[in-house]
Amino acid sequence: MRPTLPLVLCCVGWALLGLATSFGVLPAAAWWAAGALLLLVALVDAVRVARQPLPEVARSLPDALPLGVERNVTLVLDAGARAQRVDVHDLHPTGWTATGLPRRLQLAADASTRFDYALRPTERGDARFDGVHLRLHAPWRLWTRTRVVGAQRTVRVYPDFAPLARLALLGAETASRAVGAHVKRRRGEGTDFHQMRDYRVGDSLRQVDWKATARMRRLISREYQDERNQHLLMVIDTGRRMLAREPALAKAGGELSHFDHVLNAALVVSYLALRQGDAVGMLASGGERRWVAPQRGMGAIDVFLRATYDLQPRPVATDYLAAATELSQRHRRRSLVMLVTNLRDEDSDDLLGAVRMLQQRHHVVVASLREEALDAVLDEDVRDLRGALRAGAAARYIAQRTAVHDALRSHRVGVLDVTCEQLPGALVERYLAIKRDGLL
Repeated sequence: MRPTLPLVLCCVGWALLGLATSFGVLPAAAWWAAGALLLLVALVDAVRVARQPLPEVARSLPDALPLGVERNVTLVLDAGARAQRVDVHDLHPTGWTATGLPRRLQLAADASTRFDYALRPTERGDARFDGVHLRLHAPWRLWTRTRVVGAQRTVRVYPDFAPLARLALLGAETASRAVGAHVKRRRGEGTDFHQMRDYRVGDSLRQVDWKATARMRRLISREYQDERNQHLLMVIDTGRRMLAREPALAKAGGELSHFDHVLNAALVVSYLALRQGDAVGMLASGGERRWVAPQRGMGAIDVFLRATYDLQPRPVATDYLAAATELSQRHRRRSLVMLVTNLRDEDSDDLLGAVRMLQQRHHVVVASLREEALDAVLDEDVRDLRGALRAGAAARYIAQRTAVHDALRSHRVGVLDVTCEQLPGALVERYLAIKRDGLL
């Protein structure tokens, strides 16, 4: 229980009366009477606020929230039989962005008061609400009483799955273009038989089924599709490199780390691969390790979301050889392996050894995230020695990074040098190109 500003001002006024009494302006009896009255009023108000029943509080929000997306949270307060004045603050997870808190309310007797506030999660995983903090005001506003009410609650914060929901409404080709992939039309036939149909102008003579044509007495063509029995394995770096953030993306979700962008891109390419009929698996390695065996069907997306929603990068170095060894032991069938990381020149030998190991059985693509801050440094005008040193260091770093990429390409490894924004489209485009060219 704490005194309020009105009580403090009353005490100051009583002290000033004491000063006046010392100069003989007021009789001492008047000063003592004023003090006794103030004490009595303060004690009565303190007893009333102490005996004041706590409002009942209920919180309404979904069990799962998307990362970086603002959602409304509803609080309902029931004062009971006595009207109350309270200050309300929901004890949401630390670091989340909240709009509309704290809130001062006048609760009516025998009625419920409802209000909403906006909350935006800034980190994936299990998040806990520790209750609702209430500050109750005494009837005469001389005291306040603070309490925490309501039960604790834990919610799950998943990667933003809204893009996947939008892709579900589009065709495969349209969805691929929606994420920035440049889809090239296939020339020739696929590898898996799909159906028999009437001949169309432009069909190759090799597509004509002559036995069916003779039987039906009209031209019948065989229709093929891309092989639907392939495997895609996403290898995601969970080491220290993925802790980086892009300040330039502040307006478009810049609060997300490189790892969050990688995870979102992996979910997009996995979704499109599942729509193509392929099996998709995932290996997280570097910091925290996690393995999801290849699965088919659109239900696999739910499996990936549950398996990765609390996955976090750690400030440790990534052991690419260990990741390649684990993948080779867990999965032996030839697959498309997409490794997403942020390469440095010191990673060259370790990564090259890991790629060679994987190439013995798989087709390997390495996606290397490019930090936009480095490009921004090179675009700046050099005006002084400090600027020259910054530009020189950035140019040297990029040159070393390019050398690592060239070393990988010399071993017939597909390398994608992309920013966080370009990553989803680049992964989808490369996946479709490999399927189109029959490299698996």
